[in-house]
Amino acid sequence: MTSSSASSRKGLSKIACNRLQKELVEWQVNPPASFKHKVTDNLQRWVIEVNGAPGTLYANETYQLQVDFPEHYPMEAPQVIFLNPAPLHPHIYSNGHICLDILYDSWSPAMTVSSICISILSMLSSSTVKQRPEDNDRYVRNCKNGRSPKDTRWWFHDDKV
Repeated sequence: MTSSSASSRKGLSKIACNRLQKELVEWQVNPPASFKHKVTDNLQRWVIEVNGAPGTLYANETYQLQVDFPEHYPMEAPQVIFLNPAPLHPHIYSNGHICLDILYDSWSPAMTVSSICISILSMLSSSTVKQRPEDNDRYVRNCKNGRSPKDTRWWFHDDKV
């Protein structure tokens, strides 16, 4: 958890708890391929293991996503970041922040943790190069003091990778 979210983080609402418990049961019955939920007793923070899809640049590689749920989930998007080391990808910054519209402007309460994971795997799988975003160093430098990626004004302009 970033320091900025630590001070403002509240417990989950009843609606959020019910929704997450339902999603967790669904995950246990039918987990999305290439993902494994690392079980903890914290419903508000999930750590998910991501395995790169076969036949892609990320095949045989494993990463971890951290998903922090806000008080009013699913009306508000969760914060999703890669834990270190983050994959080399044109839309993933070295601090783990992910430039993916569904995590921000295009979020819908109909989305689930599974649908987020599938979108992230699709983003990884479609990449043709392993590299950081061009503005990685500047962005990461500006994110000091634990700024949340949800506080960033993202510019979604490239859907080719």
